[in-house]
Amino acid sequence: MKPVIGVSSNLKEKVLSVSTDNIDAVSRFGGVPIVLPNLQEDGIDLIAEKIDGLILTGGGDIDPTLFGEEPHQRLGSIVPERDAFEIQLVQKMLEKNKPILGICRGAQILSIAAGGDMYQDIYSQSTEPLLQHDQQAPNWHASHFVQVTKKSILSSIIGVEKFKVNSFHHQAVRNIPNGFIVGGLASDGIIEAFESENHSFVMGIQWHPESLLLKDDFVSASIFRCFIDACSN
Repeated sequence: MKPVIGVSSNLKEKVLSVSTDNIDAVSRFGGVPIVLPNLQEDGIDLIAEKIDGLILTGGGDIDPTLFGEEPHQRLGSIVPERDAFEIQLVQKMLEKNKPILGICRGAQILSIAAGGDMYQDIYSQSTEPLLQHDQQAPNWHASHFVQVTKKSILSSIIGVEKFKVNSFHHQAVRNIPNGFIVGGLASDGIIEAFESENHSFVMGIQWHPESLLLKDDFVSASIFRCFIDACSN
C-alpha cells in the first residue's frame, strides 16, 4: 500500500493553503498526500496515528516566545494556530519514530519542537557576512551552494559533497536540538540541513526541493524518494 503523507498548510483569514508543488512531489514518488488542518489539541493524536509520514511545508515566520525570545523588530507575520499544531504533531511523530521532512519554515518549526532554536532574522542577528538567502530569481533556480557533512544521512542519500539550492528565507535554524547533527551548511555558515541521529528519518532542510523538482533536480528527487521509502517501512 502507498504511504499516507500528511502535508502541513498555511492559515490566513480562515483559509488553508499549500503549494501544489508539495502535493505533486509526494505523488510523484509514490505517496498519498493529505493536506492537514491546523487543529488544536483534539485530533492531533489521531492524525499522528493515521499518517505514515509528515512534510512540514514553508510559510511565514514563527512565534519567538516558543523558544524563549521576544519579537525582533524584523519579525514578519506569525500564525499561532499553525505553530501550536505543528509543534504538537511533530512531538507526537517523534515519539512514534515516524518520518518527518521539514522544508524551510518546516525545518525551523522542527528544530523548535525538538528543543532547538532559530534566528528571527539572519541578516540582523548573524555576526558573519551573509549570502543572499532571499533570492530574486524563479523558485526553480538554484542560487547558492551547500556543503554536505560527511557521514550524514544527507550525504548517503545524494552521494555528493556539494550542490546548489534555491533560497527564500530570512529566518533559519541557529542551534540544532540535542540528538541531531548538521547535514549541510551554506558557505556563510547558515545551517541548510540537519537530521536526527535517533530516528529512522527526521530531516530539516532550509531550501525548497519541491520547486527544484520542476527542473528534475537529482538531489531533490533523491531526498523525496528516500523520505517516501522511509514512510513505506
